[in-house]
Amino acid sequence: MATIKDVANHAGLSVTTVSRYLNNHPYISDDKKAKIKDAMSELDYMPNSSATQLRANKTFTIGVIVSRITNPFFSYLIDAIDKVVKQTPYHTLIMQSYDDVDEELRLLDMLKQKNIDGIIMASLENDVSVIKQYQKYGQIVLIGDKSLAHSNIPTIGTEQEQATYHAIQFLLNKGYTDIAYCTGGHFSKTKHGSSRDKGYIKALEDNHIELNTERIYTNIHTIDDGKHIASTVIAMSQKSRPSAIFAGSDEVAAGIIQTFEANGLNVPIDVAVMGYDDQPFSSMISVPITTVAQPVEAIGQEATHLLMSLLDGKKYDIDIDKLKLKIVERASV
Repeated sequence: MATIKDVANHAGLSVTTVSRYLNNHPYISDDKKAKIKDAMSELDYMPNSSATQLRANKTFTIGVIVSRITNPFFSYLIDAIDKVVKQTPYHTLIMQSYDDVDEELRLLDMLKQKNIDGIIMASLENDVSVIKQYQKYGQIVLIGDKSLAHSNIPTIGTEQEQATYHAIQFLLNKGYTDIAYCTGGHFSKTKHGSSRDKGYIKALEDNHIELNTERIYTNIHTIDDGKHIASTVIAMSQKSRPSAIFAGSDEVAAGIIQTFEANGLNVPIDVAVMGYDDQPFSSMISVPITTVAQPVEAIGQEATHLLMSLLDGKKYDIDIDKLKLKIVERASV
């Protein structure tokens, strides 16, 4: 098998130059890079990744924790992250927590065990104080509401509380005063989705509407969850049904709309439905979904650039203008 010395001789360069190229040294001319690539190809040379990792004291792998990759938002987010990662020496390891606190800790232990160099957490089940304990093992970047930045863990934060407040106010302005609310969490102050919960509660308070716990649906994530909620609403008398449902995701909204239509309920005349994320399918279903648009590609890009900068010991200025949320109005409201 060819060695690094063989590559250097074939390229007419020093072993040091080839070694720097293999370790992604920034100061190598394009001409020398081309010579090394050609030599490696002609000699069928494959660098020893284990040796490279040992010398650099790095795995050159970053983890991305999501709740479920089947959620379209997370699929598009991972795609945006991986496109940036592929421009670096690193690789992406996708990890699913399935909204389980213990599984999330098991995944974080991979940072502690030095199996990965850093983590992007796109979902968060444990308390932030628990996550902070893992910062001593490697770099962590959170994706979520901007309030997470107060934890002093680097965060790509969006205005989720404010966006939810505006979404509920939007429904109220449309005349829907009895609004059911879906959350992926447990509607508690510290857990997943609590920022959106606060936006919902504040919008009701500012409009002097009493919070009705019977209108709160917790641990809601999937199309099937949406179908179940719709079936529950269909079983109610016409007078006791909510006038609108804030679904929490386009996935859930799609399940609700599909089930309503299959049972003769008109959206939005009988019940309005509002989603969250603005997934590509949202404008394509039979009743296009009014939703809160998240800039998923920008979120993924900014999170990855931030993590890479932290791993390199550099400063990165987040472009907050790319992270703004907005309401996209369609036919479901």
